[in-house]
Amino acid sequence: MSPPSARLQTKPVITCLKTFLISYSLIFWLTGVILLAVGVWGKVNLEFNLLLNSDKGTNVPYVLIGTGAIIIIFGLFGCFATCRGSPWMLKLYAMFLMLVFLAELVAGISGFIFRHEVIHFCFFLQCCGENNYTSWTNTEYFKNKGIPKSCCNMTAGGNCTSEELKDLNKAALVVYQRGCFSLMTTTLEANLGIIAGISFGIAFFQLIGIFLACCLSRYITNNQYEMV
Repeated sequence: MSPPSARLQTKPVITCLKTFLISYSLIFWLTGVILLAVGVWGKVNLEFNLLLNSDKGTNVPYVLIGTGAIIIIFGLFGCFATCRGSPWMLKLYAMFLMLVFLAELVAGISGFIFRHEVIHFCFFLQCCGENNYTSWTNTEYFKNKGIPKSCCNMTAGGNCTSEELKDLNKAALVVYQRGCFSLMTTTLEANLGIIAGISFGIAFFQLIGIFLACCLSRYITNNQYEMV
């Protein structure tokens, strides 16, 4: 049992750690809300734009929704564990953050290995189709509706007619000519430094949370501190 004077000296440290960890957990929770919102938005508004044919879809919106929901739950759990001052809850929170950190590493490595699949998610790069707009020709989507309206260029005011989108000759005048694959490749190569910096920043953010949770758990355990 620590002497009263030592426990009194430790309380400000524990209070400081709690403040930082609660702030961290709130930011962590907010990222979950953002991921959830982006996932729902992507599922509702971008489903057709993420298809190169009717048989190939994407699970990305579901992954974002699921990940966002889990982060929201554990973000709230982190706040609760911090306010409660429970060592085992804090250790569980730290373990979850470690899993998130490892998942980010796996996702980063997978993203590099399967970087060519990124083509399915290029809908803001002013491009059309995999190689060019004619990539849509043999898809069920083209047979029913023609080339997607997301391919319309600025010359057409982003509002091509159905007749133009179903005729390749007319579409050539109103849609983007460059394929998304080459454009994405060029964009990624030009911004690899920024992407790497953001990735390291996110990973470092998780390590901060792990450090804070472990430190707070250790201080509470060693000094037998209890919330009143």
